[in-house]
Amino acid sequence: MPKEISSTKRDISSQLNKIRKLTQPYFLPYTSNNGWLFILLLFALIFCVVPGTVLFVVTGLINLLSNSTPDFTKEYLSGIEEIINKIWNSNLGVIGTIFFLFGIGSFASFRSQLRQKRWIPWLFLGLVLLMLLSVNGINAGISFLVRDITNGLINQNASESYRKLWILGICFVAALPIRSFQFYLSAKLQLLWREWLSNNLIDNYLTDRTYYILNPNNEDETDIDNPDQRITEDAKDFTAQILDLSLNIFDSILTFTINIGILLSISKNLTVALVFYAGILSILIIFASKKLFKLNFDQLKYEANFRYGLVHVRNNAESIAFYSGEDEEYQEVNSRLKSVVKNFNLLIIWEALLRVLQRSTIYGSVFIPFIILSGPLLAGNMNYGEFSQARLNYQLLEGSLFFIIYKIEALAKFSASIGRLEGFQSSIKEVKHLKSNQYKNSVKEKENIYIKNVNVETPDKSKLLVKDLNLSVEYGESILVVGPSGCGKTSLLRVISGLWSTDKGEIFSPQKGDLLFIPQKPYMTLGSLKEQLCYPLRTSRFSDEHLQAVLKEVQLPNLIERYPDLDIKQDWQRILSQGEQQRLAFARLLLNSPKFVILDEATSALDIKTEHYLYNLLKERNIALVSVGHRPTLKIFHDNVLELSGKGNWSLMPSKNFDFNSNIN
Repeated sequence: MPKEISSTKRDISSQLNKIRKLTQPYFLPYTSNNGWLFILLLFALIFCVVPGTVLFVVTGLINLLSNSTPDFTKEYLSGIEEIINKIWNSNLGVIGTIFFLFGIGSFASFRSQLRQKRWIPWLFLGLVLLMLLSVNGINAGISFLVRDITNGLINQNASESYRKLWILGICFVAALPIRSFQFYLSAKLQLLWREWLSNNLIDNYLTDRTYYILNPNNEDETDIDNPDQRITEDAKDFTAQILDLSLNIFDSILTFTINIGILLSISKNLTVALVFYAGILSILIIFASKKLFKLNFDQLKYEANFRYGLVHVRNNAESIAFYSGEDEEYQEVNSRLKSVVKNFNLLIIWEALLRVLQRSTIYGSVFIPFIILSGPLLAGNMNYGEFSQARLNYQLLEGSLFFIIYKIEALAKFSASIGRLEGFQSSIKEVKHLKSNQYKNSVKEKENIYIKNVNVETPDKSKLLVKDLNLSVEYGESILVVGPSGCGKTSLLRVISGLWSTDKGEIFSPQKGDLLFIPQKPYMTLGSLKEQLCYPLRTSRFSDEHLQAVLKEVQLPNLIERYPDLDIKQDWQRILSQGEQQRLAFARLLLNSPKFVILDEATSALDIKTEHYLYNLLKERNIALVSVGHRPTLKIFHDNVLELSGKGNWSLMPSKNFDFNSNIN
């Protein structure tokens, strides 16, 4: 049992640390040692709202009503007026003022930390807390009204009963807009938080090619599955769930604080029994639900994998159709679905067991007020109005103390979202650390391409592809890279582009914009035809006439006929043939006008005549070329040929001396 408790403490501590990493940056800049400041400002916010704002606002309203409608105040609000006067006539008023000033002073002292609009979520959060406090205050007043109405009805005191019913109605009318405004503010805060968190994750994900490192060709090289789901679904769930749980916790604390005193004044035995009963069963629920937390984490993963399998079918619909591979795709998607169903079956079983425990707990608590209060009520030591008030306060207090029991499933799902989102965030930071420490021989900027004594290896360093390579490509020059499949041709291009690091040698490459990479399968964006052509440049740089002229230049006039409106959006990867996509990539190249271009079998889907035509366009513009290809017809467009053996050896020779038939098997 001590080991279980110790393990639970570690789990809770770990979860709280993850929550802080995800939560604090939106409210306060995150550093490893400023957690105390975050907690201080949270308490400062509570001090501003609870003893400060509420006390001053209620005091002001009571004074205003006393002066404008003294009869109404005396008849309906005399109790509240009496409480306010007692507070200001005692040390409580001074203490409340001190706490309020401390809260205001804390935010004023650390205002520099709340720049970049970080004060907005604090304001929203403060207003939500004010709404919660108002509703809890109204609920506390309702418990006394229930007592008086019950006693009035039993004593057949019509005037007293109707008067208190009027006040009860006013309380409900007042609570309705407060609750509605609270919902709006909470939803708005959640939306703003989600927008900030998603933008922050996307920015970090797309910076320094982090997305490339977290999505390797080999899925075994990363623990981060489905980054898209983590940025979308997990970020949405996290912000919604943490706000809901945090506000519920605060609401429970307020409910407990307000109602514990009232219930203690009616029955100490009932209060002690409820606290003991809720505490023991909450601990049991926590231990019983540990399995549920892991199952929810796995469920999110399996659901994401299942969805990705279907997206993969959609993205490769034509290829699957050509192969008639429906059966194989069905087997793969069905296998992923089975993982979802199998884990969900376990989830259902554990949730059902917990529901039994939850229901037993809730049903059992119904008997406690009757068991403890029946004696005093039957003995005449308690009137029925006090019994009704005690039951209402008991129910309110029960809701706050049974928080874990009621919310255990939500907590399990929340824990899963935290784990996946924080794991993704941590992986992004690890990538940045990796790039700053392990990518020591990253590409340096220079006017031309220079490679000095470089080893080209696979990322896991398991295979040496090219050893001690020395190569230079200056402006206007061209080189053709050849060799058998798997010899490292594309790997070399990745090293030149900075996608792969090297532990040996130096690499110099032109700056961004002067070097463009065209792969065998061109990248098609989700945007319009105009955006396809200009990528990654802004479309505003080119007129429609210019874009249409370039399309004609790369022999795509049919695209203009099919889509005269260049702003039209289509699934271009599916609609355009591989040859059309490669010609469109050349149009993109011409518009970008780089000094150097790397072509990785970029004309493999084109006929030789079109290939010659497009290469001549590049030569006319004096663009330096680094090409990978297998066709002997490419040799005439290059000054030199770099041949890779695949065993680390390489040779460089003028293209006129290279014979494809004797050198390439």
